[in-house]
Parts: sequence; structure tokens; C-alpha cells
Amino acid sequence: MCLATVYKRFQEDESVVLKNVSKIQVEGNQIHLFDIMGMEEVVEGTISMADLTGGVVKITCPA
Repeated sequence: MCLATVYKRFQEDESVVLKNVSKIQVEGNQIHLFDIMGMEEVVEGTISMADLTGGVVKITCPA
């Protein structure tokens, strides 16, 4: 099972949005993140990088 930690970047700051993400769903500029327990987080932005082997996804948020 591939799980990821999702980070969001706003200007120069980067922070963890959600850990153990098992599903990512994109609807326009909204990114829906779901962890293994079913918790959902919604982030506005674009996916700038996804390293599935390393378990890292990065989202760039608008200024």
C-alpha cells in the first residue's frame, strides 16, 4: 500500500496538510485528500510534485 504525506506550499512556507493519504481527488482547483481513516481535507491549489515511491505529494497554494 502506498501512503503519502501531503505538504502545501504558500509563498516560501511549507507545512504538512495530512499524513497517511491513500486517495487524492482533484476537482478544478480544489484537491480532496483522504487518509486511511477516511478523514478528508480540501486544499485549494495545484499539485506541483508527486513522489509515490517516497510517499510525498506537494501542493502549491495561490498567493
